This record gives sequence, C-alpha cells and structure tokens, in this order.
Amino acid sequence: MTDIKAALRAQHIETPSWAYGNSGTRFKVFTQQGVPRDPYEKLADAAQVHAFTGIAPTVALHIPWDKVDDYADLARHARDLGVGIGAINSNVFQDDDYMLGSVTNPSARVRRKATDHLLECVDIMDATGSDTLKLWFSDGINYPGQDDIRARQDRLAESLAEVYDRLGEGQRFLLEYKLFEPAFYATDVPDWGTAYAHCVKLGPKAQVVVDTGHHAPGTNIEFIVAFLLREGKLGGFDFNSRFYADDDLMVGAADPFQLFRIMFEVVRGGGLDPETGVAFMLDQCHNIEPKIPGQIRSVMNVQEATAKALLVDREALATAQSEGDVLGANAVFMDAFNTDVRPLLAELREESGLAPDPMAAYAKSGYFEKIAAERVGGNQAGWGA
Repeated sequence: MTDIKAALRAQHIETPSWAYGNSGTRFKVFTQQGVPRDPYEKLADAAQVHAFTGIAPTVALHIPWDKVDDYADLARHARDLGVGIGAINSNVFQDDDYMLGSVTNPSARVRRKATDHLLECVDIMDATGSDTLKLWFSDGINYPGQDDIRARQDRLAESLAEVYDRLGEGQRFLLEYKLFEPAFYATDVPDWGTAYAHCVKLGPKAQVVVDTGHHAPGTNIEFIVAFLLREGKLGGFDFNSRFYADDDLMVGAADPFQLFRIMFEVVRGGGLDPETGVAFMLDQCHNIEPKIPGQIRSVMNVQEATAKALLVDREALATAQSEGDVLGANAVFMDAFNTDVRPLLAELREESGLAPDPMAAYAKSGYFEKIAAERVGGNQAGWGA
C-alpha cells in the first residue's frame, strides 16, 4: 500500500484553461456567474483545483484564447498562485482563412500563416517555460475529389518538420488525431496510426496524444495506449468522456470501466513514471455544470481510476494468464475495478494536509461566492476569447 500511495502522490493531472471559460455547443454558448475574464483569472481558478486536490499543478494554455502581452509575467503569476504553465495548445481552426484547412490548405499563403502560428506557439513555450506544444488540426475535406488526399499529407509533413526543427532542448510536440469533425469525408490526421507515422519519421521530440473522445464507438483505446507506450511514442492524454462523438464531458462519466482499463495499461507500461514524460491532461468543456467543481470532479475521477489500476494483483494476474485461466484472470482484473478506493484517497489527502473530500471543501470555501461578486462587468472568457 505504501508504493500505491507514493505513486498516487506523484501523479499530476493538468487542467485546461478553456475549461474555466464559457462554453457550449454549436447551438449555444451558455454564460455562468464568476467566469474568468482573462488568462490571469483562469489561472486563479485552476489554482483552486490544485489547492483542493493536490495533484493538478499545471494549466494548459490555448493560443490565441489566452493571448497576453507578456507571457513571462503570466508564468510568474502562475507561480505566485502555486501552479505552472503546462502545454501550449495551438489554434488553427477559428480563422476564416482555414475554411479549406490550415497547414494542408491548397493555398501556400494560408499554409504559411498557419505554420507561423505554430512557430509563435513555440516562442510562447520559451517565454513561459512550457516544454510541450499540442497540435490538433481540423484539416480535412468533405467531398470526394475536393482535394488531393496524398498532397495534403505532404503539406502536413512539411509543416510538422518545420515546427519540429524549431523546438529547443527539452521541448516536444504532441500530435493529436480525431476521427471526424469538422471534416466529414477525410480528416488529415484521423487516427493514431497517421499521427504515429508522422511522429516516427520526425524523431524523439514528436509524440502522439490520445484524446479519449476522438475515436469511433467501440474502439479499444487501451490497446492504442499499450502500443504507443511500448514504442515510446505516447506523449500524453486529453481526458474526457463521450456517449456519441467528441462530447467533451467529464472524464469517467460515461464509461468508468474504460478509464480504468486505460489506466491499467498506463501502469502496466510504466507510464506513471515521470521519466516517460506521459502527460495526463483534461480536455473538457463544462457547458452546464459549474466550472471549478467540474474540474475537481474530473481530477478525482482520474485519480480513482489510477488507484484501482494500481490495486490490480499483477502477480496473480500473470499467473492466471500464463495458465490460460480465462475466468481467473478476468476476476483479478474485476476485483480491482470493483474496489471502493474512495476511503484510500481520502486518507491519502488527509496525510497530505488536504480535506478528505475536495468537492465538499471547495463548496464550503466561499471562493465561488467571492468570484461571482467580484467578476462583474468586462468580457467573460469563452470560445474565441
């Protein structure tokens, strides 16, 4: 149990700045009280998640949603709050020029514009001390014959190579994939294999990030995790839940057993070891639930799945597997999943000087009432702001 507690104490889960702003669907973005009006206030909210969970010490930024005049000052502000700047997320999907794609666009001018933005994001990494650039491309086509599928891969490879060459010592980029949306006929980075192939060709500073909501229904995500870990190409996760498509609901809400299976493969493959560099990031939009509690609950869900994965009796599992004991092996697996780890995690938090129930502690803190009263006027942060 000592080793399990040590692994749980060392776990870090990164929250996304955009989760604290207003969000919604393509039909409506809903506003809430107390929502941050700038990146500085987003960091203040993220610091609350870390204060009550103890395992969320970094915050991912999204550019230009989190654009500021002085990124070094923003990083200092984060440190003053007890958190740090995590991954820098690029945005090449919210400009009219990108209607036909960004780095794979038929227009050389548009491709240059998109690649320049990616290079700007590396500059922001330098200024904030971030070591990770996250790349997601909405690029794709809607109709057969609309563009040359192979040529688009060539353009993608060219842009990625330029960004890769710009990375400094200790920096990397994570390439994200998504089955569809907004492109419907052919997405340019639709699956882990495409992302993996580009990253292998580029070198060790290019890795794949697995967004748990970006797959076809029924996809065995834990297989992908196991394979990428084995190859040293799993750079991190964007954790969320989905019922139908890219729902961006709270991680573990739709299928906690899937999250457990994923985390087991992480544990099995040594992905909790900080030396592997696997980043555990949330990528969610809290459209109808309160922002900060939604992030706290999400961090707790990942922590619970990790604790259960660590409880799997690996020796008993290996014995049953080697003997071909199908039901015995499955029983070992299910015993861990069915274990209530909440008392263990409450004890762990108390040993770390934290309240045993982060949700209840936050609700009693008065922080929401404070920001709801103070953050009146100005423009609330949200998609595109």
